[in-house]
Amino acid sequence: MDKFTSGIKVFGYIVLGLFVLGIVTDTLYTVKYGTIGVVTRFGQIVGEPVVPGLHVKIPFVDTVIVYRTQKIIYETLANPNEGASNADYQDFPVDTTTKDGQQVSVRFSVRFSVNPTKVREVAENLGTEEELVEKIVKTDARIWTRNIPRDFEAIDLYSGNIEEASIKIAEALKPRFEQNGLILDEFGIRSINFQSDYVDAVEQKQIEKEKVITEQYIAQQEEFRKKATITKAEGDAAAQRLQQQTLSNALIKKLWIEKWNGILPTTMTDNNASFLIDLKK
Repeated sequence: MDKFTSGIKVFGYIVLGLFVLGIVTDTLYTVKYGTIGVVTRFGQIVGEPVVPGLHVKIPFVDTVIVYRTQKIIYETLANPNEGASNADYQDFPVDTTTKDGQQVSVRFSVRFSVNPTKVREVAENLGTEEELVEKIVKTDARIWTRNIPRDFEAIDLYSGNIEEASIKIAEALKPRFEQNGLILDEFGIRSINFQSDYVDAVEQKQIEKEKVITEQYIAQQEEFRKKATITKAEGDAAAQRLQQQTLSNALIKKLWIEKWNGILPTTMTDNNASFLIDLKK
């Protein structure tokens, strides 16, 4: 046997080995924890959903579609292309209007998972995970995030009353998700951005309100001081009247005696001079 023939045989063995390896590789497959698989054969779903573990399928015929049963996050960002979030699916904010016609931009997050007991229905009706996110999560979340804020006045949303709006959106989404084999874990509005002219107007209004409060406080302080002054003056006048009513010559002499230290004065005045008694010493 020449070298050429030997080379062909070696090449044939290699090809055969690769073919067998390919068959084995395509026959055995694993489903990772936190996921569940659906096997399709010629475009038709066969068997029951495949739980995590090692499994066997018909090579080159069966295809396995894998769905995550773990929590999945769909989130809107100011710029999804910046990669500032670890969300599984990222999108742009929703633009809408409030009840009184103010333009707002809403950013929100949706956390959900695929119901493992309904994964076959999900595969038949929606398709892959990416398709169900596009058809249900994205579509419905954006619709209701656009509609619900229209029931609220702008000032309510601006002052932080977004929890009520979030609850209403979640209540609208939950049955829709359940109908399509999804479990809504949480919906939350992350922020609501208003147009700059509205923000300026609200801030100016708040400044004016604070000025009024300050002026009212100052006026109240002045009124308090005024009343305190009047009260003090009335008290002083009453004290003086009482002193005038109770002051007599006998009381003056008594007070002088009590204040006298027992030392006679060293200087005398003539008869025309007034003799002053300082009772404060």
